[in-house]
Order: sequence, then structure tokens, then C-alpha cells
Amino acid sequence: MKRVFVNGYGSIGSRIVQFIEDDCDIEVAGIGKYSPDEKVNDAISRGFKVYVPKNRVAHFKNFNISGTIEDKISECDLVIDASPGGMGHTNKKILYEPKNTRVIFQGGEKIIGEKAVAPFIFNSRVNYEEAFDKQFVMQGSCNVTGMGRIIQPLKEKYGKKIRRLDAILIRRWADLEDSKTEVEDSIEWSYKPHHDEDVKSYMGADTPLFIRAFKVPTRQMHVHAMDIRFNGPAPSMSEILDLYKNEYGVATLYGVKGTKDIRDYAESIKFSFKDTNMIHIHGDLTEVQDDVVKLTYSDDQTGIVVPENHLLMQAMLFKRKKEDAFKHTEELFHMEEKKRMLEEHFK
Repeated sequence: MKRVFVNGYGSIGSRIVQFIEDDCDIEVAGIGKYSPDEKVNDAISRGFKVYVPKNRVAHFKNFNISGTIEDKISECDLVIDASPGGMGHTNKKILYEPKNTRVIFQGGEKIIGEKAVAPFIFNSRVNYEEAFDKQFVMQGSCNVTGMGRIIQPLKEKYGKKIRRLDAILIRRWADLEDSKTEVEDSIEWSYKPHHDEDVKSYMGADTPLFIRAFKVPTRQMHVHAMDIRFNGPAPSMSEILDLYKNEYGVATLYGVKGTKDIRDYAESIKFSFKDTNMIHIHGDLTEVQDDVVKLTYSDDQTGIVVPENHLLMQAMLFKRKKEDAFKHTEELFHMEEKKRMLEEHFK
């Protein structure tokens, strides 16, 4: 049995730990917390031991903490760093490198430049085996993860027949649980979205991907509008949709009025955190015009990266065969059943 420490208990950390505690191959060694807030007691009430930085122990005097992060990670086989974006690099320098710790970082960190946390971004659909012998790996953000699930099947089937991929990312403003971030009455844009560079880092620099990103005032998922331009006439709509029929973590839905429809349905059938953990292709928004396939899909923001973290954990800790890893992840996440239920409801 391997010991895993989850350093952070926000939107991602709280999700990851709920699932891996049910993994018979894993022992959750503890959770790292940096802020003395209500989430400390939430974690303790769920049976997790909470550890804090040595220099902040005094701030947690009103909580039943179990020790310090610095001491605990020395006992663990792997750390999942789910700290706020940008803190991962600091943790790497102060905690992980001195202790020679193996770490999974989350999207929001960098893989290039002085603040780089890892040499590459993981995407289970593209580079599962490459994580086997790595010490530091970054799990891509939700948008970056979702694009891998969409683009890789296209690349495998059509290859050089694809001339370019133009994507507009319509991003949610804040996560559902993020009460600290005010959702402003504004639409904002990114001048140089990191998503383009991140996707090309694992799909290849020659991937003809061009991205524009906008942030809109909602907490209900992301939406991507992707134009797939072919050299010559584009495939039929049915051929494109058939490409994703058996794709893990991709559901094709019809009659959805908006992302909240999907969230509300997920809540009604008791999906954890209202997450579907997948991409939703909107079949009735998909069309073909001459040499272009216009594909629209929604991306389950934080939820989509949680099973990816579990797959990455299996690669790094056990070097498990890809098919066996997906089977084990399915035992915990039941994504095939979720996909069936979603496609039956939105048919």
C-alpha cells in the first residue's frame, strides 16, 4: 500500500481525497492546510488528519491538527499538490526538492521558465506511460485536459487532413465552492492564453491549434467552440460524433439549454460535488460547413481533472498498464454509468 499526502483542501484537493480514500491500494496519509478556516474542521470531521506549515502552527491553535506538513511528507510515497495556483513552485523549492519527494502539481502552475514545477503536462489520453519514472508531473487544467480528450481522437483518425483547429474558450469566472471570489458583471479576455502552450506541450508543437479565451460571469462550467478545418471537404457530422461514441470521459448530449442544466441533473442524481467528470459534446450545436466541422462542448471545470489525477497517480506509483489503470479508475468514479445516464437524459 502506498501513502499519499494531499497538500491543499480547496476545490481540487477536497475532491481528490474523497475518491482516493476508497482506493484499496492507497492510504491517505493526511491533508495539508494553510488557512485556519472552516475547511479544517470539515476535513477532520471526514476522518482525515490535518497538517500545517511549521511556521503557522500557532494560527491553528483552535483546531485539532496532527502535526506539520514538513514532517509528514517525509513519510509519504507521493504528494498531490493542490495548493492555490502559484504556490506549487514555492512548495517545490522549500518542501519537495530537499526531501526528494515525488509530486503531482495542478493546472495553474507553469512548465516553462523560472517558475516551472515539472517538465511536462500529463494527459491520460495522450502520454500516460511517460509519467512512469518522473519525479515531478503537472496535471493539466480543466480546459487543457478537455482539449486533449477532444483533439487526440481527431488527430489519430485524420492526422494531416486537419489543417487547423480554432478554439474559443468561454471560461467560468469562479468555481461553485469559491465563495471568496466575486463574480463580476464583466466579460474579460486573455491576451496570451496559457492553454495554447500547455496543450502543445503534450500534443506536439506542430499541433495547428489557435486559441482565444474569455472569462464570463458564471460558476457553471466552461464551454469551448472549436472549428476543425480540413484540407478538403470535412467529414460528415455523424462520422465526427461516432468518433467519440466509445471515448472515455466524453458524452454526447442533445437538448441542453445551458451548462446549469447539466449541473442540475448531476445534482438530482447525486453525483459527487455535482460533477460529471467529463466533456459534454453538444450534438445539436455541431455542424459541418464545407471544409469545417463546428464542434461545441462543455467542460466540467474542476471535476474533469480528478479522475485524471487518479490515473496519473497509478502511473507514477505503480506503473500500471494503461488499460488496467482505466479499469481501476472506473471502479471509483463510475464514469461509464454517468455517461450512460447523461446521454439517456439528454437524448
